[in-house]
Amino acid sequence: MSEFVLKQQNVEALEQQQNPKDRIRRWVWRMCVATLILMAIGSATRVMNAGLACPDWPLCYGKLVPTKQMNFQVFLEWFHRLDASLIGISAIALVGVSWWNRRSLPKWQPWASTFALFLIIFQGVLGGLTVTELLRFDIVTAHLGTALVFFCTLLVIGTALTPYQATGTVGKLPWVGLIATILIYVQSILGALVGSRWALHQCFGGYELCDVMYGHIFGLIPPTVAILVLVFMAWRTPALHPALRKLANMAGGLLLLQLIVGFATFRLHLQVEPLTVSHQAIGASLLGILVVFTVLSLRDWAVSRSINADTNTETANPLPS
Repeated sequence: MSEFVLKQQNVEALEQQQNPKDRIRRWVWRMCVATLILMAIGSATRVMNAGLACPDWPLCYGKLVPTKQMNFQVFLEWFHRLDASLIGISAIALVGVSWWNRRSLPKWQPWASTFALFLIIFQGVLGGLTVTELLRFDIVTAHLGTALVFFCTLLVIGTALTPYQATGTVGKLPWVGLIATILIYVQSILGALVGSRWALHQCFGGYELCDVMYGHIFGLIPPTVAILVLVFMAWRTPALHPALRKLANMAGGLLLLQLIVGFATFRLHLQVEPLTVSHQAIGASLLGILVVFTVLSLRDWAVSRSINADTNTETANPLPS
């Protein structure tokens, strides 16, 4: 009976030690969803010409809630700032909780949370500059680029903290996933540049900035090839973890959907705002799926490498008979 009580106490103590990690993981995943929504709202704000609906910053018409000036455009910009502020507060709290519980967490986690906080602060500065500098295209592009890095950082933290049983069969998939992730990020920046400079409108209207627009269009080729290779290799890899196979299939599906939506957006000359916003949101989701796939496959690769190293050591130093 005493042994049972002691075992039960040990289990409860272990669960208490794991609780901070579990809470932080759930917290980070919620922040990921909020950040994805934030980027979609930011895209809608740009598409609806609401970027300067609030002429001042950080307040809107000098108020926390500009009830008298409120219309759809003002609401978009105001709500975009509100969502960003809530994510910023969450990032501050995440850093505090991570450092407070650092003994129960991986050593890298508090530092990664601190880096995420730095990114969201920098993102807030860029958000203010987009207003004070009247939507200058390089600042607007950097604003989205930093948001994507922040989004990816949260995904790395959440995925690294998620329980995962490695199979040791990933082969070269982690590196293909990493290449695809980088290429999609670059393509997202090119898309942000097209949007911030209104290159599509200017090219169709006066044949200006067509090089920017076609750079984004032909830039689709490398990431498309990389993702198709990723999906093909995932199909061909035996005993691959089901989560990795599912993520690869999701990446392939999102790629196809993104190509369809992008083509429709191009053909309709950005005249259908929900379609344009969906194009950006799908691109961010595709980037997120690739980040999760890459982190999990790297964890799998690390475990398989460790097992191989242990096997080689045992082979080189056999036990005496």
